[in-house]
Amino acid sequence: MSQPPGQQPPQGEFGAPYGPPPETFPPPGQGTAQPSGPYAAPAQPGPYGPPTPPVQSAQPAPAHGQPPQPAPGYGYPPQPGPYGQPPQGYGYPGQQPPPQPPQSGGPRGAGRFRGRTGAVVGAVLAVVLLAGAGVWFALDGDGGSGKPTAGPELSSGAPDSSPSPSPSRRKNRNDDQLSPGAETKTVNAQRKPGEAKMLWLQESGVDLPEGGEDVYGPWIFGDTVVKAMFHTVTGYDVTDGRLKWSLRLPANACGAPSQATADGKIVLGLRRTTSRDSECNALQMVDLRTGKAGWHKTYVRQGVWDGLSDLRMAINGDTVTVGRTSRTDAFRVSDGKVLFGKLPGNCQPFGFASGDVAIAAASCQTAADDHKEQLVQKMDPVTGEVLWSYKVKKGWEIAQIYSADPPVISLKKPDKWAILVLGTNGTYRSQLSGGPGDYAPKCDKDVIVQGPNLDNCLGVAADANTFYMSTGPVDIKTGDGNKVAAFDLATGKHKWTVSSPTEQSLSPMRTEGGRLLMYLAPSKGKGGGIASLPPTGGKWEMVVRHPASGAAVEREFIEPRIVYADGRTVIGQSRISGMNDEEIRTRSMVAFGN
Repeated sequence: MSQPPGQQPPQGEFGAPYGPPPETFPPPGQGTAQPSGPYAAPAQPGPYGPPTPPVQSAQPAPAHGQPPQPAPGYGYPPQPGPYGQPPQGYGYPGQQPPPQPPQSGGPRGAGRFRGRTGAVVGAVLAVVLLAGAGVWFALDGDGGSGKPTAGPELSSGAPDSSPSPSPSRRKNRNDDQLSPGAETKTVNAQRKPGEAKMLWLQESGVDLPEGGEDVYGPWIFGDTVVKAMFHTVTGYDVTDGRLKWSLRLPANACGAPSQATADGKIVLGLRRTTSRDSECNALQMVDLRTGKAGWHKTYVRQGVWDGLSDLRMAINGDTVTVGRTSRTDAFRVSDGKVLFGKLPGNCQPFGFASGDVAIAAASCQTAADDHKEQLVQKMDPVTGEVLWSYKVKKGWEIAQIYSADPPVISLKKPDKWAILVLGTNGTYRSQLSGGPGDYAPKCDKDVIVQGPNLDNCLGVAADANTFYMSTGPVDIKTGDGNKVAAFDLATGKHKWTVSSPTEQSLSPMRTEGGRLLMYLAPSKGKGGGIASLPPTGGKWEMVVRHPASGAAVEREFIEPRIVYADGRTVIGQSRISGMNDEEIRTRSMVAFGN
């Protein structure tokens, strides 16, 4: 029988406890650790020694324009990633990346909350307030000129038609589904009082390589929702799904920040060439308002660690950072100017969280050359100056930055998981403990293959005083139901828990107007929606209730990105497969609202 948090036996490798006795969580989805003896034990101390004062920066700011050319980034505090309030935006290192908490609820594809194939509760809750793929267009005729071009649109905002199966491919199950326009009309004709409309629906419209492609975004800026996939960036009218612009990229996208700049600029990570095996070492700035391509740069990846590392991209103000295992390069989003690269000393940031406050994870090269000593740092995103630094206890690695302001950090060992809370000055504040256990937030690493960022997690949210986190399914066999737990950031202690409906799941996205916003996933015959809850807990309320008649469509979004802004929910795929040409008619994006 598993022990609830707070009743685990003490572990010898931990330092002396500080503050209220914190403890580590087991990796998500694995319950809590079994006691080593027949008796309950005192609470386990946290992974750190007594609170250490922040290390003030002794590093001089690097000279401008010196390092090799690196990459760009998006944001909104207090929570990094697309689920923070959008400006409006959508919202491991090397061979041995900081290990991530394993997925909850069994193997990928199991359970009812993964849409068409069924999915575990936590799985449908892919990264917060983002949307993924959308209708894709035939854009091969522009020769890679970078000029916006358009092809046939496959959304309900366009003429009601769907592509006919090509004679060169065999018929697949998606060929018989209703067109986006017809599906939208059918859903809305059957909706009940109090339910929102299905505003529009789109299909992929793209013949992808066999392995499929990740979808980056969506980012919402003004009345435009934008996504990037394969070698195209596309902007749609958020009200009706109408195509506004489409931009052919010179090569395939391989990374992107979770947030855009306040003036609607994004920087994408690209491969050097159109070859699928080419190095991911180029950057392309795009204006989300107009679809115009801005500056384009390549940068040098130096050494084995750098060459094998995934990108971790972020935007802080007018700075985009491209983090890798052994260094981060920073560029000015507006004009592509190099701001900083490799910093003095053997400790280098390997990734930032997007947002107004630039919080970074840094690793230190040791004699073992393993980059296993790590730091949480607040940095000046323009100069690279370290403003404060918190040293993580040896053996622990930074897995995710759940919130940048206040700093809430996910740490892990191969068999342990802890959540650290820091003060705004970089001092230790608390460590989370207690609650229902089996926590299962979903981050980039769980839903995409290329360019998983350190922020961008669905199932977590924070305000100045409270941290919110979702669990996996209550019934792991069926994927039924889940819980949302709240923690006091000052003490780390569990405050309250609320439960989802029996066959649906709730996932925190962000806090807004003093309330927690959550995504309610659909189930068979029950639409999803956006729910809210006061910081004191209690009864949650629906803000937008998606129509039950649209539940079958909504469940097709297997690891969805969810964006909620201005009373509209935009849901998109995070990755689209390339099997048997089914991807051409895969439902890629849907919007609900009134």
